[in-house]
Amino acid sequence: MIRARIRYALPLLAAALLVVFSLHAQDDTSGRGRKYKAPPPTCKISVTILKVTDGKPIEDAAVVFHPIDKAGKDHGNLELKTNEDGKAVISVIPIGNTVRVQVIADGYQTYGNSYELPTDTKDIVIKLHRPGRQYSTYENHPDQGSQNQDQNNQQGSQPPQKPQQ
Repeated sequence: MIRARIRYALPLLAAALLVVFSLHAQDDTSGRGRKYKAPPPTCKISVTILKVTDGKPIEDAAVVFHPIDKAGKDHGNLELKTNEDGKAVISVIPIGNTVRVQVIADGYQTYGNSYELPTDTKDIVIKLHRPGRQYSTYENHPDQGSQNQDQNNQQGSQPPQKPQQ
């Protein structure tokens, strides 16, 4: 009879001791270990990537976030891919910081810009262009002015001079 009572009382005694020790461990203020510091409030950033031509979403575009704190220190980067609606959402960057957003999508120009995060939400809409022609030094560029063209014409119209003996 006593053995039966001990069998039932022993698990209850172990559970009670476990509760007492866990409460004591939480209450320990002897300075050992780390103190818990709550993370700062974060901003929910929603980035929508659209085509500039028709406003349709761009799926599977890489959106790279570079968080920069108030002191100007860059904290690495975080990359997300856009979903079928052209959206990428992140909520780990603290309010008051700056975020540099870079967008890379196949068949479109790369985009980059910095945004301040003064509130708990930030909605960003980015419209991407198709890439333009590459710049070539072998072609005439009317927007560069006529200086280069005049110099080339002058040099081309003068015959090469022979050294005199």
